Amino acid sequence: MTEVVLFHHSQGLTSGVAAFADELRAAGHTVHTPDLFEGRTFDSLEVGMGYVEQVGFGEITERGVRAADQLPRDAVYAGFSLGVLPAQKLAQTQAGARGALLFHACIPVSEFSAVWPARVPVQVHAKEADPLFTEDIDAARALVSDCADAEMFLYPGDQHLFADNSLPSYDPDAAKLLTQRAIEFLGSR
Repeated sequence: MTEVVLFHHSQGLTSGVAAFADELRAAGHTVHTPDLFEGRTFDSLEVGMGYVEQVGFGEITERGVRAADQLPRDAVYAGFSLGVLPAQKLAQTQAGARGALLFHACIPVSEFSAVWPARVPVQVHAKEADPLFTEDIDAARALVSDCADAEMFLYPGDQHLFADNSLPSYDPDAAKLLTQRAIEFLGSR
């Protein structure tokens, strides 16, 4: 069993993020889902990002870090899109981090430290033609190139939040494969 801290995307802690967490729990893992938006959810990425811009990306990231301070430190940190910010920061800076699952986004490693930490495996999952991920693909490629225990999985299509079953962008086939890969990753931690 692995401790997982899963951060939501810019539409908030949706029922789809909760359902994904439940799938990981059903596989035997303990999953924590901090709410970075204090109960708010949004009907679109654009409206959610408006809230994030109002609050500030730094504050959203720090909310995630503060939430993780109350949880076991030997965790795998996971995030959907916006949630990659706190997940990646914690995976790179938290002593005892056991891994990272980065869904739909990847930040340049230099944002949080000089190099990706040794012995912290990472997976990046995204759609190959996702217009939002195309902004992150170079960071993901660099991470996979520089880290011995890093993998990137690109799925056909252009949907952004394809693993959240509560959104129109949901792709059941790709989400099923992403979930299988995430569960295998967690099982090896």
